[in-house]
Amino acid sequence: MRVAIVINTSWNIWNFRRSLVKALQAAGHEVLAIAPPDAYSERLETELGCRFVPIPMENKGTNPVKDAALTRRFYRIYRRERPDVVLHYTIKPNIYGTLAARLAGIPSVNNVSGLGTVFIVKNLVSKVALGLYRFAFQFPKRVFFQNGDDRQLFLENGLVDQRITDLLPGSGVDTDRFRPDPAYQRQEPFVFLMIGRVLYEKGVEEYFEAAQLVREAVPGTRVQLLGGIDESGGVGVKRAIFEEWLQAGNVEYLGTSDNVADLIRQADCVVLPSYREGTPKTLLEAAAMGKPIVTTNVPGCRETVVDGQNGLLCEVRNASDLAAKMLQVLRLPVSGLAQMGRAGRQLAETKFDERLVLNKYLEVVREVTAGHSGRR
Repeated sequence: MRVAIVINTSWNIWNFRRSLVKALQAAGHEVLAIAPPDAYSERLETELGCRFVPIPMENKGTNPVKDAALTRRFYRIYRRERPDVVLHYTIKPNIYGTLAARLAGIPSVNNVSGLGTVFIVKNLVSKVALGLYRFAFQFPKRVFFQNGDDRQLFLENGLVDQRITDLLPGSGVDTDRFRPDPAYQRQEPFVFLMIGRVLYEKGVEEYFEAAQLVREAVPGTRVQLLGGIDESGGVGVKRAIFEEWLQAGNVEYLGTSDNVADLIRQADCVVLPSYREGTPKTLLEAAAMGKPIVTTNVPGCRETVVDGQNGLLCEVRNASDLAAKMLQVLRLPVSGLAQMGRAGRQLAETKFDERLVLNKYLEVVREVTAGHSGRR
């Protein structure tokens, strides 16, 4: 069977769906990667063995003319490539890709990996987006959600039929690749690490404020940030403002990296003060590597932490509470940090192992494509 994976960036496929691509290929399927071209597009072909199909796509904003054109682009690609099933991720593929797949007579499976600003900021654009979800989500064969809160929100708003919904433990985590060190070693000085794009909704402003409070309480503490700057769509922190924050000297900016595991390994605690998530893969990776977590008590994030066992939950948009929880972890003895790490590893193995996710996808692809051949 020919399976198309459709996401808003090639980087996203490379970083979050690589294991799914390999699992589909191992099951005998041909995999098409459909996404806007970027630095990772070539790697999808040369290193993963996908056939890459480029599609221009603006990830932010809702413009009816541009979005109608995007639906046409999806339709033309689906008619030309004739996949047997399309797996959609992220907002625009979930909406416009689904409509195009319906028009092309190809079954689709959607994944709501996070609600983004549509459900955080209430405005005209969010109302339009809700209407588009309600219309497009009549047509998928299955809609996966990454946490129960997101699924319940869609059901309460009448956006999807409950019968086609299912839950996944996020994107899962490769517990073989992300493993803890044999013995827990505390860094001197203590190192906090946040992994996420420089967006307000990721809680990056609160992280900078908390960093100042933590370093005032325990001078020398290292507070790091890994993630790309994204000024598009009005939701990212402007570069000039971000650089001004950095000048205070409380946060070390690490830029971006293809080797997140090494940076997690060198940290003592991973922090994510996000306003809302699907299920953050970086926190799953931290748990799998036996690192304590501090994150917000919001949908998506709280699923990754049993409060007081493998990490601590803090109030959303509250820098002082974030700082208090970071200091609480910092002041733990090595034995307490190691105990939190072991609890996180157990949670990763029992609840978030990516094999649970891959098996569900392989099963739904078998179900959806039974008796269907999109290629003519």
